[in-house]
Amino acid sequence: MATIDAGVATGRPVIYRHSLLVRLSHWINVFCMTVLLFSGLQIFNAHPSLYWGQYGADNDPSFISMEAVQDGDRAEGLTHVGSLTFNTTGFLGLSEVDGEATERGFPDWLTIPSYQDLASGRRWHFFFAWLFVINGFIYLAYGLFSRHFRRDLLPARGELMPAHIGHEIVNHARLRFPKGPEARHYNTLQKLTYVAVIFLLLPLMILTGLTMSPGFNAVAPWLLDVFGGRQSARTIHFLTAFSLTAFVVVHVAMVILSGVFNNLRSMITGYYAIDQGDTKGDKQ
Repeated sequence: MATIDAGVATGRPVIYRHSLLVRLSHWINVFCMTVLLFSGLQIFNAHPSLYWGQYGADNDPSFISMEAVQDGDRAEGLTHVGSLTFNTTGFLGLSEVDGEATERGFPDWLTIPSYQDLASGRRWHFFFAWLFVINGFIYLAYGLFSRHFRRDLLPARGELMPAHIGHEIVNHARLRFPKGPEARHYNTLQKLTYVAVIFLLLPLMILTGLTMSPGFNAVAPWLLDVFGGRQSARTIHFLTAFSLTAFVVVHVAMVILSGVFNNLRSMITGYYAIDQGDTKGDKQ
């Protein structure tokens, strides 16, 4: 990230933090991931069970499943995770559609389209998946050639010491965000998290998605062996999607807590104000 001071006289220096390409890539990702999540839940609803291995028919033992069951004169939505069963009536397994209790994995307000339509869900999912992949490759190329990854995301050796990481965890738990010179750069927890998302979760998401495609299996059949079968790939794809969702929730929470206006401005205009004193300030 560039460090061009533009407000030293005010006591709150403004630096140019995010390049135009990083900002564009970020917002395209936000849009793509939103559509991919909701259309992915539509696809999941066509068969709301996850398996491990090669097979995933109705009678095969599932790892996670959702269903509606009749209990006397009332229906209940149940979610099974391994040997555990949770009553999730109204949200998972059984939810209202047009005022009527309907059996479906995720509710209609969490899927694209809202009504059950596997073909439409797949079209939405695949179109934005390719847009997401193309955007990712452009960002990856930029990060490598501009040294963005090495300069901004690669932790220094000292930052990986347990004492340093422990200190940052305590500061995060107490909502003590960096100020002054420390706020000019990502902290270690941010670096490690962004590296894990960019170089682990996102590639895992793409590869498991490709593994579920019969057409791509003909091009790269070894992916089926790597992930232990198409059903295992589907389960990993699902769990990775929720890991990314958890990352987004924490990311947005930290943006709000550390200064929503300053953080949003930096991701729209590129400029970020550095707090020198008591006011909260951090980059997300």
